[in-house]
Amino acid sequence: MKKTIRIASAQGFWGDQLDAPRQQVEGGPIDYLMLDYLAEVTMSIMQKQRSRNPEAGYARDFVPMIGEILPQVVERNIRVIANAGGVNPIGCRDAVLEVAREAGLGGKARVGVITGDDILERLPDLLERGVELRNMETGEPLSTVLDRVQSANAYIGARPIAEALRQDPHVVITGRSTDTALTYAAMIHEFGWAWDDWDRIAAGVIAGHINECGAQASGGNCMVDWRDIPALERIGYPIIEAAADGSFVVTKHEGTGGRISPAVVKEQLLYEMGDPHEYITPDCVTDFTTIRLEEDGPDRVRVHGVTGREATDMLKVSIAYADGWKATGTLVYAWPDAVEKARAADRVLRERMDRLGLEFDEVLTEFVGWNATHGPLAGDPPADIPEVTVRWGVRGQDRAAVDRFTKELAPLVLAGPPSVTGFAGGRPRVQEIMAYWPALIPKSEIDPHLEVDVRTA
Repeated sequence: MKKTIRIASAQGFWGDQLDAPRQQVEGGPIDYLMLDYLAEVTMSIMQKQRSRNPEAGYARDFVPMIGEILPQVVERNIRVIANAGGVNPIGCRDAVLEVAREAGLGGKARVGVITGDDILERLPDLLERGVELRNMETGEPLSTVLDRVQSANAYIGARPIAEALRQDPHVVITGRSTDTALTYAAMIHEFGWAWDDWDRIAAGVIAGHINECGAQASGGNCMVDWRDIPALERIGYPIIEAAADGSFVVTKHEGTGGRISPAVVKEQLLYEMGDPHEYITPDCVTDFTTIRLEEDGPDRVRVHGVTGREATDMLKVSIAYADGWKATGTLVYAWPDAVEKARAADRVLRERMDRLGLEFDEVLTEFVGWNATHGPLAGDPPADIPEVTVRWGVRGQDRAAVDRFTKELAPLVLAGPPSVTGFAGGRPRVQEIMAYWPALIPKSEIDPHLEVDVRTA
């Protein structure tokens, strides 16, 4: 058993820096590379892609990226853990196997895949058997929107990932894994922790929580002394140096930009925390109030003292369903009297939509440059504001009404207040709204359906 392992983070969301994985692999020694691609809305986007193309439904840019680094991953015996599989982990696995063969790694590269988190096709049966999947915020049963559901995935924990790692793959691909499990599964596997070792697993959860958002834990998107964060243009992504006792150090490769400090790490710890005494994951409940941080040298923060307790018997389910249509559009009004002109344009547009009989669930107007960031300001706006962008957004169940809204902005250029610009982008696009439905499901409904499959290229 190794005394310590290094788990590098290289993606905090689908769309993060494409070269971060290569930089983490080439920048110094690592044992694991953690790549987090999924957010709640991402699953519905991937499901819609797969409905148009059965071979789609996963993070497509993951595949060429893996093709670039896989020779080094195999040579240096690095393990990659990624939830890039989305709603089509098998398709993602097959694509990775193909690029492995193209890279001359046939017979060498091993790729594992975990399936079973996707319950979209099982929903009618679950509801019929009394698993209501009630909305955690409203209490409504899922049956009220079942005909509009686009995706449904349970958040799986570290157990199937650890099982896959025991089969010695170079790459493990999951669907809707929890973000934290992508890190602490490696710790459980390497150090042989028991599944009821709540304190150590809780420490792993904290390590995963710090790692999951990429460079947000190494100085990116940071409010503390943000002006002094060095070299954001070449920011280093975080690395967890984990020990068998559950303690770990947050660091990054030498010579990279950004900063690892207690203050920066604390900001990341506050991200999506909720109740600090009960951070619930599939494998334990972690108490954030027990975390102890201390500086351990330049760009090194030691984390220890974390405690946890037994996991619940439920898993969270992320469900997305169609909830109408939306569109947003902007116009820019210039000095003098920019805000007054913008307000007049808003009045004209709203009165015209009323006269046309257009009905929406919501119409939102923001005056960017005056009140959009922090809401309406007290008193009148300053007279010398040089320009204001009016941003309109509408949402409703009638697509035709939303489409007509998109046609009513351009007329304001000649039939509204003066000194307007900013319509060069053209008519706004109508988009389908994907609403989020959080629910709970018994683990007994998910665990028996999880499968691990490891294949050689």
